[in-house]
Amino acid sequence: MTINLAIFYVLAAFTVWAAAVVVLGKNIVRAAVALIFAFCGMAALYVLLDAEFLAAVQVLIYVGGITILLLFAIMLTSRISSPTARVINDQVLLSAVAAVGLLVALIYAAIRGIPEFPGPPRLPETAPFIGRALLTTYVLPFEAVSILLLAGMVGAIILARKE
Repeated sequence: MTINLAIFYVLAAFTVWAAAVVVLGKNIVRAAVALIFAFCGMAALYVLLDAEFLAAVQVLIYVGGITILLLFAIMLTSRISSPTARVINDQVLLSAVAAVGLLVALIYAAIRGIPEFPGPPRLPETAPFIGRALLTTYVLPFEAVSILLLAGMVGAIILARKE
């Protein structure tokens, strides 16, 4: 076993553990903190895949932005801390069927195997390639997302301010 494979197994186990805490946790704040760990584990897996730009984006956007936004929403919601708040999922049967179906598909793929494909085509450097694509081919969706994020930030500020 090589060192990269050992690191992969450790990171994959850590990420799966953190994701399980997110899904199975009863306390929503602890689940949000476990989500931060799951996102960090995914970023580390991206580094192992030589996708440093994706790892940096994962940390900046998901860990730094989305999860902190979730924590603020949790803290600002007074209903979460009330003793009468239900933490039970009403779709347990549907999610159990989906989980069993996914488990069967994964076991089938593990037993039968996945056919080997040639490696992915070699792309140019990731960050300049993505930057050029965002400012040429995908400029309209890029600007639409920035306006959407700006509207969300303004809405969060309006909701959070005290009157």
